[in-house]
Amino acid sequence: MSTEPTTAPTIVLVHGAFADSTSWNGVIETLRALGYSVVAAANPLRGLAGDAAYIGSVLDDIDGPCVLVGHSYGGSVITVAAAAKAKVQALVYIAAFIPAEGESALELTDKFPGSTLGPTTRPANYLLPEGNSGTELYIRQGEFPAQFAADVPVATAELMAVTQRPVALAALQEPATAAAWRTIPAFALLTTEDKNIPIAAQQFMAERASAHTVEVPASHAVSVAMPGVVSDLIVLAAKQ
Repeated sequence: MSTEPTTAPTIVLVHGAFADSTSWNGVIETLRALGYSVVAAANPLRGLAGDAAYIGSVLDDIDGPCVLVGHSYGGSVITVAAAAKAKVQALVYIAAFIPAEGESALELTDKFPGSTLGPTTRPANYLLPEGNSGTELYIRQGEFPAQFAADVPVATAELMAVTQRPVALAALQEPATAAAWRTIPAFALLTTEDKNIPIAAQQFMAERASAHTVEVPASHAVSVAMPGVVSDLIVLAAKQ
């Protein structure tokens, strides 16, 4: 198997809500086998500006060019984080939000019909640094496989339900302050069987961003269900 030259960009993977970095495991294995350096960042999922600032600090710690990849809400994060980061040579959106300035993830979800996420979530309170409480969301474990990962083996989807990372409601409501796709080439993998982000919303965002687009009949958990397809698009972006 041939490998990429040492000048290949580092691939930075950013998971979204209700997931963690292990959702990239199959993708990581493929990319590393091809010779790419890979970083799977832990997205805080607490607020868009803060999450983007954290991912920006991860980028600052990497030498050389990067390809920044976001899944789901992670797409909102990379859209803001990549602004003014000259080392980011491409943005790859995997079943992800691609917001414009002033748009939130919830706003984009509700722009088109089709999402069944809301009724499957449960709220929980968590303590904020100021001493008051905020609201975070989980997908109820019994509903997680059908909602999030319908094409993933049931045993795997059930483990994902247990290990899911909750997202602060405020993060989904917070508008983007920048849209890096206006100046950085964008690539988008769209999932036609997605129950979290309607396919019509994904198509709208990808077209607006002039993204190189691939559509697949997959659930929201496409990085787990189809890691080879996800890896192919990332490699295409890296070679561009």
